[in-house]
Amino acid sequence: MRPLDEAETTAVFEKLFKFTGNNLKNIVENPSHEGPDPNPGRYCFRLNKNKVYYVSDSLVKRATNIARVNLVSLGTCIGKFTHGGSFHLTVQCLSLVASNAKHKVWLKPTSEMSYLYGNHVLKGGLGRITENIMPGDGVVVFSMSDIPLGFGIAAKSTQDCRKLDPNGIVVLHQADIGEYLRMEDEL
Repeated sequence: MRPLDEAETTAVFEKLFKFTGNNLKNIVENPSHEGPDPNPGRYCFRLNKNKVYYVSDSLVKRATNIARVNLVSLGTCIGKFTHGGSFHLTVQCLSLVASNAKHKVWLKPTSEMSYLYGNHVLKGGLGRITENIMPGDGVVVFSMSDIPLGFGIAAKSTQDCRKLDPNGIVVLHQADIGEYLRMEDEL
C-alpha cells in the first residue's frame, strides 16, 4: 500500500470533484478519531493493487506490520484504476460522495427497483432534482426518504428535464447499491 503519485491524485480528485464540487475540501480535511491518539488525525488516499482506499492515518501506520502481499483491503475502497489508467468510482464510495454531493436526484418509489437493477433514471421516475445541473455533471441518486441509492452522470440539464417526455433519460447509471448483490464476487 503506497501513497498516490501526482497523476493518480489528480485523476482521483477530478472524479470526486465532479460529484462533490467544492465539498471535496470536506473529504480531504475530514478529521479522524480512530486509534489510540487523543488528537484527531487525518484521512488519506492509498493505492493497493490498482484500488484506491480512503483510510485514516492511524490505521495506515498500524497496517505497516502486515506484508503488502497479505494485505487485502484497508479502509474504504473508493475506486479503481483501469489498465488504461483512467479512474472509476465504485459503489463503496457512495456514503462518502452522498454526504458531500453537489447535485442530487430523488426517485419515486415506483422507479427505485428499476434503478437498483442497473437501469438509467428516466424522467417518469424522477421525484425531485436540484437546480443548476448541467449535462455531464456527477449526480447522486436518492430515494424519496433520503437513502442514497447510487450515482451517475446527468444526461440533461435541470431546465431540459422539465420539457422532457416521461421515457427520456435524465441520469446515466454508473453505480448503485444493487451491485452488492449482482457483483458480490468482484467487490
